[in-house]
Amino acid sequence: MGGPLRKLVGLDTDRPASTVAALHGDEAEAPGLNKTETAQLRGVRRFGAVGSILMAIGALGAGAQPVLQNPVVGVRILSLPSRMATSALTITMTGTVMVVLAWLLLGRFAVGRLRDGTVPRRLSRSQLDRTLLLWILPLCVAPPMFSKDVYSYLAQSEITARGLDPYEIGPAGALGVDNVLTRTVPNIWRETPAPYGPLFLWMGRGITWLTGENIVAGIFLHRLLALAGVAMIVWALPRLARRCGVAAVSALWLGAANPLLLFHLVAGIHNEALMIGLMLAGVEIALRAIEPSCPIRGSSLLLLLSGSALIALSSTVKIPSLLALGFVGMALARRWGGTIRAVLSAAAVLGLVTVVVHVGVSLGSGLGFGWINTLDTASVVRSWMSIPTILGIGTGFVGVLLGLGDHTTAVLGLTRPIAAAVAAFVALRMLVAVLKGRLHPVGALGVSLGALVLLFPVVQPWYLLWAVIPLAAWATRPAFRVPAIVFSSIVSVILMPNGSEYLPFQIVQAAVMTILTVVLMFFVTRNRLPWRSNLGPSANTTAAGAYAGSS
Repeated sequence: MGGPLRKLVGLDTDRPASTVAALHGDEAEAPGLNKTETAQLRGVRRFGAVGSILMAIGALGAGAQPVLQNPVVGVRILSLPSRMATSALTITMTGTVMVVLAWLLLGRFAVGRLRDGTVPRRLSRSQLDRTLLLWILPLCVAPPMFSKDVYSYLAQSEITARGLDPYEIGPAGALGVDNVLTRTVPNIWRETPAPYGPLFLWMGRGITWLTGENIVAGIFLHRLLALAGVAMIVWALPRLARRCGVAAVSALWLGAANPLLLFHLVAGIHNEALMIGLMLAGVEIALRAIEPSCPIRGSSLLLLLSGSALIALSSTVKIPSLLALGFVGMALARRWGGTIRAVLSAAAVLGLVTVVVHVGVSLGSGLGFGWINTLDTASVVRSWMSIPTILGIGTGFVGVLLGLGDHTTAVLGLTRPIAAAVAAFVALRMLVAVLKGRLHPVGALGVSLGALVLLFPVVQPWYLLWAVIPLAAWATRPAFRVPAIVFSSIVSVILMPNGSEYLPFQIVQAAVMTILTVVLMFFVTRNRLPWRSNLGPSANTTAAGAYAGSS
């Protein structure tokens, strides 16, 4: 390979470190909170819990309710929010803003000052876990929010249960347009085949076997799957953070307590929870075999194969997580000497694991390999968060203004392949950086997934978690944390809780009342909650990483 090309892909040997490595810095643990800060933490916890409860109440009228089998219709008190749309929207929006504000306040005790990265005292793991659990519980019993994708899950699972091929036919064709499950599926997805992997639909078929066409029961079982994914995230994230020299509580705050995760993986019941959870658990288990200096055999070999198999399983939920296997492979190749032969050997081992898992799940589920042909189903959506899509739409709009005609489709046919090539190049550079020891696999994976998300043809708000969660375990600099916090906060509050749109006057009224309510709450709690940064010198020597501590 020529010199310029080697330099382009990062194979040159004179480069000491990757530019991306500037996002990482070791983060020392800090003592636990003092008595005053612990009292403030309790207030923050209650503030967020009240917001979560308000979201659950408002969702009875403003959530993504099913068209049929709505359990609150005609029920006294519970059906009241559904008859007061603007009030329900106001309650939900107020709760949403409260949770986001509580999360930001909690960040004072998790990551400290963003300007200099210092925190004199940090809350303990047990304190964060109790806070996270308290905020999640109300959303676990609330109706679906922010998206109606769970109804597509139910319809596709029913198609699978009937022995039909969900990768060939959509809900309307397979179940009929008047079917109770089809009626709640958004119109854009009624005729499209399933874009999900066979493992997820296999699990969905089991849910359908248990619940039949009972929508409420199906929703709660799918939420249990999402909660299992969140549990794996909470298990893996602090362990990966410690591998990267990052405080476990900081990683959990930005990754697992992120409002995007609470709102879209728990309340919204998206299968990204299962995908990310399996992926991170697989990476952690595989690195347990790769990073120690002992030979990879016996129990270490079992860890490597088990971790790789979990990553491969995650890709049978959604395929992008398969990228993690490449970084595990490069870490393994570096362990074996970093030569071309080592790369090929690692690729052979992990490739064999992937083939076994994919073939086993595809054949074991009885769904076959049709899922490979439907991976681009979501590209029919034109997402405003996708860089190549917004460039294509913007160029087409300018063409219309100039009288040149609407060439949006043609421009998208150009911008999307270019964006895909750029994302592939970024991933290649990150793979080489791991092979050369310039980046930790977790950081390189997060950067690659970030490039994939931003350059993907379709970007949904919760897709940001693909990158934010792994990067939370590695990237500590303000150059990452500040944009991640800002984007997570803004995106969390701008989406409508019913997964679609409200009338403009309803949104304006609800927004005005939400602002007034939050301002009032600020004045009521200004002396009880840490609205102002008053981090002082350490006054406690309790280790923050310990799974202990009061409150």
